[in-house]
Parts: sequence; C-alpha cells; structure tokens
Amino acid sequence: MLQSSDNSLNQKSGFPASNPNSYNPAKNVTAPVDQATIGRTLVIKGEISGSEALYIDGRIEGKITMPESRVTIGRNGKVDASIQAREVVVMGKVTGNIECSDRVDIRAEGSVHGDISTTRISVEDGASLKGGIQVRSDGKAHSQPAKQDQSKAMAATASA
Repeated sequence: MLQSSDNSLNQKSGFPASNPNSYNPAKNVTAPVDQATIGRTLVIKGEISGSEALYIDGRIEGKITMPESRVTIGRNGKVDASIQAREVVVMGKVTGNIECSDRVDIRAEGSVHGDISTTRISVEDGASLKGGIQVRSDGKAHSQPAKQDQSKAMAATASA
C-alpha cells in the first residue's frame, strides 16, 4: 500500500522515482540574453547605438556604437560603417574601421576592409582582411612609434 501511493505521487509530478531526495533546479534560472537582430531584407542608414548584443544579417550604412556589447555580422550582412563595440564577430562583409575593447573575430567566410584596433584578434583561414591592425596590450592605445610601425607592417590581405 505504501509503494502504490509513492508511485502515484511520482507519476503526478513527472519526476523519476530513482532518487526522491534529488534537487532538480529549473532550467531557465537566468534571463535569456538580449540580442537585437537586423534581418536580411532590412537596410539602415544612420547611427545605431545601444547596450544589447546586435546581430546584423542585413545592410548597415553609417556608424555602430555598442561599447558594452557584442556585434555580429552574419553571413548575409553587409556593413559600410565604423564599428565600436566590446566584441565583433565578422562572418559577412565589413567596410569601415573597427574599434574593440575586447576581441575581433573574423571567420573564414568574413571580409574586413578597414583598420582594426583591439586587444585580441582572431582571423580564420579563408578570411579576407585589408587594413591596419593595432593590438593593444591593456585596453589602452599606446603611442609608441615602434609599436605603431610594427602594427602598420602587419597590415595585409589574408585570403585563401
């Protein structure tokens, strides 16, 4: 009799009877990450600014300022703008300068034509990069001539 009542409780709650004292936390404990999306057919001319992540699969002309966020240019994205963000991921095409406080990641199918200033950079095989690269060591730009000359020497076009 005692077993049948335990089984009926387990069937009602939907939890397996393997360990009745186990703790099953809710899967959505934290709020989902906010991300704005600019779709394939959208064309925006002007300035974009904000504090949430931005995914661009359309076309942007102007200026993008997201200093605390991530900006991702999708495979269909075309950006003719300067970008200022914490992190930039390029899978589409960017024409303009990129200034990052953390990291620039140019994927294999991505293309950047402009100068990049960041603390970390990753360029995958097959990516296209034409412009100057300045890698800062502590998040602040250095004005030492030797380092600037070295960063200009690193300006190159990398394509597969």
